Formats: sequence, C-alpha cells, structure tokens
Amino acid sequence: MTGRLLDTCDALLLDLDGTVYRGGQAIPGVPASIDAVRAEGVAVRFVTNNASRAPRVVAEHLTAMGIDAEPDEISTSAQAGALVLAERLDPGREVLIVGSPALADEVRAVGLTPTDHAGPDTAAVVQGLAQDIAYPLLAEAAVALRAGALWVACNVDKTIPTERGLLPGNGALVAALRAATDLEPVVAGKPAAPLMEAAVKAAGAQSPLVVGDRLDTDIEGALAVGVPALFVMTGVDTPASLLAAEPHRRPTHIARDVAGVFRPAAELAVGPKDTWTVRDGRVSGDGDPLDLLRALCAAVWSGATRITAADDAADRAMTALGITGREIG
Repeated sequence: MTGRLLDTCDALLLDLDGTVYRGGQAIPGVPASIDAVRAEGVAVRFVTNNASRAPRVVAEHLTAMGIDAEPDEISTSAQAGALVLAERLDPGREVLIVGSPALADEVRAVGLTPTDHAGPDTAAVVQGLAQDIAYPLLAEAAVALRAGALWVACNVDKTIPTERGLLPGNGALVAALRAATDLEPVVAGKPAAPLMEAAVKAAGAQSPLVVGDRLDTDIEGALAVGVPALFVMTGVDTPASLLAAEPHRRPTHIARDVAGVFRPAAELAVGPKDTWTVRDGRVSGDGDPLDLLRALCAAVWSGATRITAADDAADRAMTALGITGREIG
C-alpha cells in the first residue's frame, strides 16, 4: 500500500491530553513524530477545550515536555468563545466572565469589556473552567442570563482528567446554570464547530486532519466540520467504545498513536482487511489486532449485531483489544 495518511493533509489538528501527552508527560514517540511532521512542511495546530490557560502557557507546558510549540500554534476554547461573542456583539459591550483571567484576556482581545458582576449593561456571559469559581459568581451569571444576556460556554466537558482522577469540568458548572435558568448556552469548544473552524482557519489549511483520542469531542468535532479524523489508542476511549460509536462519532482512520500518520492511509482506514475475514458474524484470520478492529468497526457500523471469534487467533486478537468474551455487538 502506498500513500501515507500524512500525504492527504496540509495540517494536523492535534488534541492534547490523551493524544500528545498524559498528565505531565509526553506520550512516547509523540515529540519526534511532531518534529517529523513539521519537517515535511505540514502545519501543526494544538487544539484544546481547556479555557483556563493562555496559549503562551499551553506552549510553555508543551515545550517543557519536549514538544516544540509556539503560542500561535495553539487554539483554545477560550479563543473560540471570544470569537463567538465578537460575532454577535457590538465592540465594547460588557461580558461577564465566569472563568480564568486568560478567558478575560481573550474577551478583551476581541474588543469587548470583561466584568465580574451583572448590571444593566451586561450583554453576555461567557463560561470557562477556573478552579476558584464560587457561588457568588455563578449567582451573578444567573442574574445576567435571566435578564436576557447571551450565554456562551467555552466547552461542556463534564469532567477533566487529573492525577487524582476525574474532577468536575466546565460542563458540570454549565449544568448548574442550566438548572438555575432553564436556558441553553451557545457552545464554542469541541464537539461544537467554532473551535475546529477557528483552528482550521488559523492553520491556513485546505485539507486538515484531526487527531484525537475522544470520540465525543475530538472525533465528533472533526465530523461536525467535515474534516477526516484519526482516532488514536493512547487516551480515553477504547476499542469497545469505538465499536459502539454512533454515526456522528465514527473516525475515518484508526492508529495506535500519532506516529500512525506516517503509515499508508488505506492501511489505517476503517474497512475490510486482507488478514482478517468477517463473514456471517464470524471472525477468522491472523494479523495485527488493530487491523481486526478496523474491520470489526466496518462490520458493526454496517449493521452487524453479532460477531463471534471463529478461531483461537481471532480470540487472541479480540482479547488483546480488550473486547471481553468471544462475542461483541
């Protein structure tokens, strides 16, 4: 097979946690892969739903892990949220910030005026996670929203991964205001379109490729703007969740990690594979378990409801993928 996946795109839009790094460490091989991508003239853009950190801080964090990054290569949901506000409000209008100083800076950068209290001139509320958000600020936001202010949520991630496990994310605080106001925000971050659209534009890309580990943000966000998506096995979602993915969360390609972009596109594509046979619900053959996963995804997504390992090789491959038992679907 010829034609690498990298050759099909002019920019990689990379998720961060679970794709580029885990916790405070780069995923093995990723820094070298990113350097190699740049060496071939393909743009790199880091796309994150994190609204609490400025692009400069994100770039410094990546650089400290051995991943070269410049602030102008970072696209955050705070930037996307500010752009949504700028498209809908006149310059100078007052915006109540439920979030970090970095979010306030992005709002200021698009010509709007940040505030921390609701008043007659408050035109909008923008909400992004910050660890010091407390009840009084949420109360101010509720007052502004009930008075008719526009509501923009930088993202609606219910949780965030930390060294102590999953903690409440911005979506949990959005849910509090939703319960208090019976309103729905305009969402800027993944999987909504604004962040991905802004990242594509900032990269100057005509044929971008999204690379991510989460089906409900990265992959859904890519498909929402019509961009192909490479799912990598280094983060949150698993083969089992991939097989169960709804149509709007199904990647076009699957790889072990970011280095997969240097492999043939046809090899990584979801679909039948020469080394595995999936026929009448029975799997046989012998080869790379990831090839089996690509073939199984094609079968299950096409309507197969029962798939059984027909031999020991298929059973071993399914076990390697973490698919329990001999049946899926």
